[in-house]
Amino acid sequence: MPMTKDILADFVMQTPAPAVLLIESLYDGDLPASEVLELDFNARTKSRLRTRLASGTEVGLFLPRGTILRGGHRLRARDGRIVAVRAATEDLLEARCASAAELARAAFHLGNRHVAVEVGHDVAGDWLRIQADHVLEGMLAGLGAQVSALRAPFEPEAGAYAPGHQHPGDGSGARIHLMAGR
Repeated sequence: MPMTKDILADFVMQTPAPAVLLIESLYDGDLPASEVLELDFNARTKSRLRTRLASGTEVGLFLPRGTILRGGHRLRARDGRIVAVRAATEDLLEARCASAAELARAAFHLGNRHVAVEVGHDVAGDWLRIQADHVLEGMLAGLGAQVSALRAPFEPEAGAYAPGHQHPGDGSGARIHLMAGR
């Protein structure tokens, strides 16, 4: 069937596409944020992403490859707006153990599987948090951990060789990631 103007008209947008706000850099200046970008951890690991601000404005992230956004980071949009990054709540598992050795064993097994892990402490003691996964939940329980499900923002450890600043003076080339608030 030949393409006619009438058939082609069905495929052409009648209204122009909305403008997408471009965000291409982190911001560390003194200006306050006027917008909020809330993302889960998986989205915060992407340097190329199309998403929306809390206000509904559509944005395109074009950050340097390897950038991992953390809750509290700020970004500068191409139009000058400052955007605060907020870690969204997501389904997590929290593991607690009876001893530091058991917690270290659980952390070792998670690390051996290259699982992103958040390490923390509260009034009830030390804990490890991971994104919800029933297989890992079973493994942790098998290692003697008390595992519970929760919804919370997820801020896993960056790792010893994550992009960041060179460890001063050791000559090893090892890199550490200095995270906000730590």
